[in-house]
This record gives sequence, C-alpha cells and structure tokens, in this order.
Amino acid sequence: MRLFLAVVSLLLASSAARAADPAPVAARYGMVVTAQHLASDIGADILRRGGNAVDAAVAVGYALAVVYPEAGNVGGGGFMTLRFADGRTTFLDFREKAPLAAAATMFEDAAGAVIPGLSLSSWLSVGVPGTVAGLEAARIKYGTMPRAALIQPAIRLAADGFVLTAGDLDIIGKLTERLRRDPAAAAIFLRDGAALQPGDRLRQPDLARTLALIGDHGPDALYHGPIGEAIVAASRAGGGILEPADFARYAVREMRPVECDYRFYHVISAPPPSSGGIALCEMLGILQGYDLRAMGFHSAAEIHVLVEAMRRAFKDRNERLGDPDFVDNRVAELLDPARIAALRNTIDAERATDSASLLAAEPDHEGADTTQFSIVDAAGNAASVTYTLNQWFGSGHVAAGTGIVMNDEMDDFTIKRGVANAFDLLQGSANAIAPGKTPLSSMAPTIVTRDGRVALVLGSAGGPRIITVILEAVVNLIDHGMTVQEAIDAPRIHHQFLPDVVYLERFALSPDTQGLLEQRGYRFVEGRHWGIAEAIRAGAAGLLLGAHDVRGGAGQASGVDCLPADCRDAP
Repeated sequence: MRLFLAVVSLLLASSAARAADPAPVAARYGMVVTAQHLASDIGADILRRGGNAVDAAVAVGYALAVVYPEAGNVGGGGFMTLRFADGRTTFLDFREKAPLAAAATMFEDAAGAVIPGLSLSSWLSVGVPGTVAGLEAARIKYGTMPRAALIQPAIRLAADGFVLTAGDLDIIGKLTERLRRDPAAAAIFLRDGAALQPGDRLRQPDLARTLALIGDHGPDALYHGPIGEAIVAASRAGGGILEPADFARYAVREMRPVECDYRFYHVISAPPPSSGGIALCEMLGILQGYDLRAMGFHSAAEIHVLVEAMRRAFKDRNERLGDPDFVDNRVAELLDPARIAALRNTIDAERATDSASLLAAEPDHEGADTTQFSIVDAAGNAASVTYTLNQWFGSGHVAAGTGIVMNDEMDDFTIKRGVANAFDLLQGSANAIAPGKTPLSSMAPTIVTRDGRVALVLGSAGGPRIITVILEAVVNLIDHGMTVQEAIDAPRIHHQFLPDVVYLERFALSPDTQGLLEQRGYRFVEGRHWGIAEAIRAGAAGLLLGAHDVRGGAGQASGVDCLPADCRDAP
C-alpha cells in the first residue's frame, strides 16, 4: 500500500508540474472509463463483484443506454475488441444492417437527386439494431455472470431515474428542436417541450420495461418478440421499411482483429466492416519511417507527415473498403509493408500533396456521435467497445412504448456517388446500400500491447475523426512521452483525403507553424473540438491509469482498488 500511495503521489506531482491536465485515475485491480460517471461506477462494481472485463462491458453497454441516451443505446450497434490475459484476441461486429427492402437509390427522388435529410432524420434512415445481440453474444461466450445481474443496474436507473448534471445536458440541451419533432422522444427528454435542466430527474419507464424484457428473455425479446414488433410498427407508421424478417435474420459476426506493429508496440484494432483498424495501421506504418519525437509535437515537420499519412489512408478507406460479406477488402494487400513503404515514398519532403493528384492512383473497388468505453480487469483481460446511433440521438425517433432511441446508420452508406454524408465523406461503390449489408464504419476500438501485456486500451467518438483521434493519442504516448490524460486531451488535427483541407481544433497549431505549413500548400479550417476518447494505460508498479477526455462533460474513470474477495458486497 505504501508503494501504491507513493506512486500515485509521484503521478499527481508530475502532472501538476507539467500541465493543466488532471492526473489520470490510478487503480491496481481494474479500470473502467466511459462517457458517463454512473456507467463507469456500474462497470467498476461488476469487477469488484468478480466479473471480468466482458461482464463489465455488458453492464456498461446497457447502463449507457439509460444515462447517455444521445449515443449509448439498444437501438444502434457497434464493435467490441477483446484481448485476453492469455494473449488471445477477437473482435465482435454487432453493427446495424440495412433492411431487406433497402436499395442503392432509396434516398434519391425520381430525378436522381438526393432528398435532403431523408438518410438522417426519417424512419428510412434506421438500420436493424445490433447492440442487444452483440452484448449477449459477448456475455455468453466470454463473460462469467448471468444476464440478469448485468442488466439490473440499467433497469433500476431507467425506472427510478437519475439526477441530471450540467455535463449530462451538454448534448440534450442543444438538441431540443430535434427531439421536439418526435412526440415519443419529446415525452422522454423534454418537459412541456422545453429542455431539461440540471437537477431534473430523468425517468424512462418504457425503457425500464424494455430492458426487463431483455433481462428475462434475452435477445429473443427484441429479434423475435414484442420489442421488435413495436419497432416495426413504429417504422411502418413513420414510412420506414423495417420488417420482422430483418430482425429475425440479424446475426453477430466474430472476426479476427486487424493487427500491426508500431515501434516496440503491437496494435489490435477493428477489421472491416470498420475502416478504423486498416486506416490506423496504414498511417502508423507510414509514420514508422519518421522520427516524430525529434520533430516535436505538432511542429511543421510532424504535421506535414501526419497529414500526408492521413491523406493516403483515407483515400483507401473511402474508396476500397466495405462490408466483407459483399466486398473483398484485400486487407493483406493494403497493409503489406512494401506497399506502405511505397506510399511513404510518394510523400514530398517539402510540399503538400494535392488529393486530386491521387484520384486515379488506384482502381475503385467499389457517426461523430458515438461513445467508447474501455475496461481492464484484475487478470489483465481488456475490452475496448465503441457503439453508436450515428448522429446524437440517431434519427431522432423513439419507437413508441419501448423507450428505444433509433439509429440513423443508413447515412453511413454511400448515399450516392459524389455526394458527401453527414461527416463530409465522399465514399465509393464498395459502400453502396444493399439489402442486409453493413455500412462502412470508422469506429476503431483498439488495444495496444507491449512485451505480451496490455499497455493501452482506447477508442473515441467522432465519426471519421475517430481514426485520427486514436492515431494522435498513440503517437502522443509512444513518440512524445505524454501521460495518457495529456495524450487524449491534446488539441487535434484531421485530414480525410477529401475535402482537401486540414481541420484544426483551437490551439492545435501556433500561428507561425500554420504559416509555415500554408507555404507548403496546406489549407486549414479551424473548428470546435471533436471526439471523446476513453483510455486506460498500464503504468508503473502494476497500476492502471484511466483517462476520460476533457471534451466529454459527464464521464469519468472509475478504478478498482481491491480484489473481489476483499471488496464489500455491492449494494
């Protein structure tokens, strides 16, 4: 215990001396980091009761559907990357799928023009949700606790409600107009049509009943039972195309993660239908050839190579990747070291590459508002989970009587060649809409190991910027020696091939650095912050260091400082 306190004191002192960033939360026997403090505490409590990282992930997944309804969900889908203490890795895909009645031109009018808003705010925008199936698949195969024990905290929070803080209302308060358009949503998240206020208690009795049905009957309650029937009825009433067969045929996919090496570390991330792992490994492979530490954090030299790596990876991401059941993604080819070296050799040492000059380089083979949670248990098992509704509150629709906020994930497909989606991505035909197809994603729940042990667990919200958030966090930690809190709080840049601009958070670059880069041919757009990363790093003396992104209002890292046998029974 004395050693533990000494290390924590050293960490606190070091952080205070270096920056305004708070010190990471330190704990020895487990760590849970999420976008909402109550969900983090629930996950940590599961670990105290003897559950493993997967058990905690399931409990957190359901809890966030209650306490972080803008992105936590049972009406959306996502990915789970797992790395076990014995070295095994796996990946679960429970992403949403297109309904069987979906068509490539479903968001176009008779003249072939895209109908504004149809892919984002209508019942046609809703894909078949996968979260419930995914959480249960993970629990059955890799968890240790019964479903009822893991879902009960979420049921209790939905039924009894919880008191909202200002952080909880960061998003809800800004989306009053969106929520007001749907009577079922307004009845839950507004009071007499007005925004909720700090100190109000948010109760969700319909969602509590829905979760209780799932607790009693498992996914069948949704995919073959009354919950799915209610969603289909709401979809039909709203002009959507969801049918019982869409739910009955939904299946979770278990796949091999994408893996690569960077410096002395091993990276484990998301494979297609995510673009995240491939793009991350491609960028890290290009950057492997540069001494970023010597260049310095966000120097002109480092920004130059970061942007050029992003540019090339996003070209592949936008044009070549899609659902592996429909597209040959050629992962080995994309990540071949010789190909990555060749990409690096196309980078001019002094000048920005014009994205237009890369458009014909290879043949075409063809949600910002997401939430991440990261978990490590006492045994060293790690779970990195990203799931989403796409936009904040998804389509803005709630299936009446269920309390379920429905996704608008159909917008993640290529709505039409040459037409950007909600995240300004111009994508190819590999990601075209097709019945039963999964849209391409940028979610990239990632685990990094060193010397056979988990070194880092992380992921983020942010649409396509998820990939560059994770890239910069890895570079900040490994190349620039930042603490895990500093690494995810540091200001960010982003480039996604097209549009050919570099996006900046405030203070990401000094004026003189930006001027030097403009002379090299770069164009910049400064905007508000993006992404909410959740990270855990394995520190010295066996400590786990948890960090919640300063950009997220109500989240926290919750640590476990006792083994289950020594912990008090949970209330």
